[in-house]
Amino acid sequence: MSLAPSARADGPLALADVGAFRGLPAALAAFFDTRPHADLAPELVDELSRLVLGGGKRVRPTFAWWGWRAAGGTPDGPEAETTVRALVALELLQGCAVVHDDVMDRSTTRRGRPAAHVRFAAHHQRARWAGDGRLYGDSAAILVGDLALAWADDALVTAGLDGASLARAWVPWQAMRTEMMAGQHLDLLACARREESLERTLRVARFKTAAYTVERPLHLGAALAGAPADLVDALREFGRDIGVAFQLRDDLLGVFGDSSTTGKPVGDDLREGKRTPLMAVAIGLARAAGRTDAVRLLHSCLDGPQVTDQVVADVRELLHDLGAVGAVEEQIAVLTASALHALDRARMTGQARAALRHLATVVTARRS
Repeated sequence: MSLAPSARADGPLALADVGAFRGLPAALAAFFDTRPHADLAPELVDELSRLVLGGGKRVRPTFAWWGWRAAGGTPDGPEAETTVRALVALELLQGCAVVHDDVMDRSTTRRGRPAAHVRFAAHHQRARWAGDGRLYGDSAAILVGDLALAWADDALVTAGLDGASLARAWVPWQAMRTEMMAGQHLDLLACARREESLERTLRVARFKTAAYTVERPLHLGAALAGAPADLVDALREFGRDIGVAFQLRDDLLGVFGDSSTTGKPVGDDLREGKRTPLMAVAIGLARAAGRTDAVRLLHSCLDGPQVTDQVVADVRELLHDLGAVGAVEEQIAVLTASALHALDRARMTGQARAALRHLATVVTARRS
């Protein structure tokens, strides 16, 4: 089976081009087809399979694949198929994260479709079941996320890895799961404490997104291939910076993104009152400029009980006027340059280095 990525010579590579190891969709489908006891909770399994098999950018397994390739993994070698089966775990972990995140953020859509808790609540209402439909929707969605987390472990340990490879992979896998949960809690705390510190919002980005999106997937892939410590360190350094830049881009898209490409309403992050580095930068700039009116407007967006379309429009304009958007764009460029410098110092195959450079550009300049 050939698992080599496709490439285009006529322009920048899309994320799918760089990561199109063709075995992943089949491995995902096969995993769901072979789950024991899935018939015990078909509604939960259907929702999870719709989320995991229904698309997405496959960012995490793509970085893990190229971490594996950077450490000497070969796409036509005997370990390639087993490696791809192991990377199914990352898509399931992401399924857990997004379902739980949507419940906590009260997000109504995911990838242009109703979020899991919304779908379950709507079904409760249509069926005229007893009890609170919203509570039922939240509870069922939490169970979907829990199932995804349990199955993520299953995917890794049943992929067919030899004992030594599994033991090496278990180190970043354990760290990734805990860091993901800790990052989500830091995000909750930031909102509850009305956090405005740029340093602390960047810490949320580091653990909520960077660690489990880029840094640890690279670490996982490299560990599967038995990478030396210096290569693991370089990949993790690259991953930390690109992961934070990825989140900063996500923050900009959450405010200025086109709903037809992001799959979420325009300005959704503003309506949810997210304490992002973008908003921390804006508040800092407004205070430095003595713009009390701007500080009040930003706070009304973060703390207000209901954020209107007009408030969203005014805040979007203000973020440009204050220079917050430009400052975040500059930070994305600085982080990307730092990451590429770490990559250039690492000893790895030329193809893996080129692919990771492309990925760095794609995920930090994306529009969805």
